[in-house]
Amino acid sequence: MRPYSILCIFVSLLATAVAGCGQRTSDPAAESVGADISIERYREDVAVLSSDEFGGRAPSSEGERKTVQYLIDEFKKAGAIGGNDGEFTQAVPLVAITATEVSPLRIESGQGAIELEPGRQTVTWTKQVVESVSVDASPMVFVGYGIVAPEYDWNDYEGVDVAGKTVVMLVNDPGFATGDDDLFTGRRMTYYGRWTYKFEEAARQGATGAILVHETEAAGYPWLVVAGGWTGPQFDLERENGNADRAVFEGWVSRSSASEIFNAAGMDFAASAEAATQRGFTAREMGTTATVSISNSLERSNSQNVVALLPGDQAPDEYVAFSAHWDHLGVVDNGNEDGVFNGAVDNATGTAALLELARVMGASEHRRSLLFVVVTAEESGLLGSAWFAQNPTVPLERTAGLVNIDAMSIIGPTRDVTMIGYGSSTLQDYLAAAAAEQDRTVEDEPTPEKGFFYRSDHFNFAKAGVPVLYAKGGVDHVVHGREYGEAALAEHISNRYHRPADEIHEGWDFAGLLLDLQLYRLVAEQLANNSDWPVWSEQSEFRGIREASAADRQ
Repeated sequence: MRPYSILCIFVSLLATAVAGCGQRTSDPAAESVGADISIERYREDVAVLSSDEFGGRAPSSEGERKTVQYLIDEFKKAGAIGGNDGEFTQAVPLVAITATEVSPLRIESGQGAIELEPGRQTVTWTKQVVESVSVDASPMVFVGYGIVAPEYDWNDYEGVDVAGKTVVMLVNDPGFATGDDDLFTGRRMTYYGRWTYKFEEAARQGATGAILVHETEAAGYPWLVVAGGWTGPQFDLERENGNADRAVFEGWVSRSSASEIFNAAGMDFAASAEAATQRGFTAREMGTTATVSISNSLERSNSQNVVALLPGDQAPDEYVAFSAHWDHLGVVDNGNEDGVFNGAVDNATGTAALLELARVMGASEHRRSLLFVVVTAEESGLLGSAWFAQNPTVPLERTAGLVNIDAMSIIGPTRDVTMIGYGSSTLQDYLAAAAAEQDRTVEDEPTPEKGFFYRSDHFNFAKAGVPVLYAKGGVDHVVHGREYGEAALAEHISNRYHRPADEIHEGWDFAGLLLDLQLYRLVAEQLANNSDWPVWSEQSEFRGIREASAADRQ
């Protein structure tokens, strides 16, 4: 592809996208820019996957059955074979824990009692695979950010025994709150800032309960996401110990409710949060207790990862992997007329992208094998990709790199490309070369404090040492500019992300989606047809894992 000026690309793409709204063309190559990428075919995939008929694509539902069959049929049409010893599916053992009855979270102090209403002020659950749990008057301890990080000389649990107690924690990490680049990684979130880590660490410390304080900026999403995302069936991998090593209950409280709790404890929330950012912070007994009870229904099932393979012509035992998650939140009875969480952007767009890449790349030769891993239960904590990374169907040490596609940009063609995990590996060089073909530039994510690098399926492959690329269309719109793009993205996060409103609507700009699909293809072609092995950056926590496995490639 010769370099285009970005405005020329926009004009061509706009014409293509408009033409794609009519009858499907029999010749995909006729769609000019994008070569044999068909934006109409892609749009149809997104529309089908995010339709009400697919019921929000919840794991272990009728929506899953329809989704998995659709993916298998389309991958077969693309010429792929099953990527799991000839099979297109990989069983993922799940247990669905549905809270059927949750009591208010009762906080008692010398000043009396506060009862926090489920859904509106608090969301609580248990990861333990049991029919009911009950915690009665568990002493509460404020443990700051709930972090134990020796490499940062940080231990919020030092000098305190929280066994049998309920810990209260702040989301994100101290570097975010202070903006101090010398504290953790400044505003860029580390893994220690993720809520998943904090609950796991609380359990390791022996806590009976673990409560996170929600703050929209620090968490990266509004309270409505918490209230909607932690209701209904909550999935986990089926483990032999039934998750008995997790805290009895976990949960979130809203920022305003946290202030009430701290006031009841005779503590000022803002001052306490400030103190938690300082080295030498000491956890503090709050003098309050937490009481809650939760009744569950349990349902065990096998969900499915879909794995498709296009064998390479010269190095079939070397792999380039692509990942996306097919699942979303299903149907939730939340009092709205429309309780279907269609997940059009998140992540019908990424799932459809893998289908389209398989179609166009399956039509030509490539040196390395291409592995398409469409995983389940991402919304439940990256469970499908975690299972795959622990039980890979191809050797991960022989996987040159992975391209993850999650929630593509619908705002239109942009002059920039957003790299999540900026500077993490030499895969960024591949992205930069592809972007240059489109006269675009690669930029750091605008909100590294939100920890998006730890919030999608590529992270499980990274933990196994595989260099990963997670990039999206940027925000500097070719016609309307950066301010427009930022506002459009913010509007989606505020009004549609993880809500029933995440459906295809008239505001989608398929010209931008086509441009980004071509970008992914350019990166994929580079990886698939050379013999290089991308590497992690010197400072990456995953570099040592990759280096240790390099000998296995010989």
